[in-house]
Amino acid sequence: MINKRWYKHIKLLLIITLSVIFIKGCYVFLPKKIYSSNVNSIVSECRTIKHDLGESCIPFNLQRIIVTDQDSLESLVALDLKPIATTIANRVGNKARILEGKIDGITYLGKESEINIEKILQLNPDLILGLWISPQEYKLFSQIAPTVSIGYTEAGWKKTFKQIAEIVDKSQEAEKVLEQYQQRIAKLKLAFAQKIGKAEICVMRFYTDLKFTQFLNHLSFPVSILEELELSIPLAQRQASNSKVSYDNVSLERVDLLEADAMFIALDPGAEENFQKYKNSPLWQTLNVVKKNRVYTVDSSYWIFGSVLSANAILDDLVKYLL
Repeated sequence: MINKRWYKHIKLLLIITLSVIFIKGCYVFLPKKIYSSNVNSIVSECRTIKHDLGESCIPFNLQRIIVTDQDSLESLVALDLKPIATTIANRVGNKARILEGKIDGITYLGKESEINIEKILQLNPDLILGLWISPQEYKLFSQIAPTVSIGYTEAGWKKTFKQIAEIVDKSQEAEKVLEQYQQRIAKLKLAFAQKIGKAEICVMRFYTDLKFTQFLNHLSFPVSILEELELSIPLAQRQASNSKVSYDNVSLERVDLLEADAMFIALDPGAEENFQKYKNSPLWQTLNVVKKNRVYTVDSSYWIFGSVLSANAILDDLVKYLL
């Protein structure tokens, strides 16, 4: 027969064991906390996502996403998601043209560089998402809602698109979208090879409030798409290019760098006046591509930066003007 002392020890051990099991069970099923725009935090199930500025707990059933730039907006629309708010690009045009009918009623938070924090608070988001969010903005946004900052390189847009898809739990949908894009590239590559061979294409950009202009190189978004089609920028540009950035400034005195089989000029809103100054120059008129009337103006909103919808819009322009 067990004496009373041993009985007490066994009873205590059973209580401790049961308590540990109970606590562990609670820990496994205890939802993590996420932030709301309300002062009090709410409790919801979520996934932990690591990113450039830390870790964020993203709710499973996202309903109210805010994006801090037009490129993130485009990526979500391509995944059949509609954010509740976005910003206006600092320089390039608005992507509404290629997102027509898919962002009706969206709230604008001001320019990318001047985001209206009050509006964000009023909208009560469950996720704030953006490219290259600064540490200062991240600290502020994270007090309102889970916030994720993503890196972006112009030629690496597909990687960014996949990262955004993972954050919103749409990875399979992203793979399908990219597969359709690659199928289109394969068809057009053959069509361009038959029609114009290995043509050299010059891509330029004119700003609204800056007097200089640029040609875009192999690190840029549009030229990365040209290279998928086995088209390229002129040899002179490849030789003169600064490989650290996606563009090279060019003056009228160096118009020889712009000679190509075709030229696409991406105009920022209101940049027509700056472009006209080049068009009026006798030096500009010496270019064969100008004489042959193979200079085409396009929208900077999707030619300078973007994701899969912008890439497809560029393909549309290439087909329209070259095929």
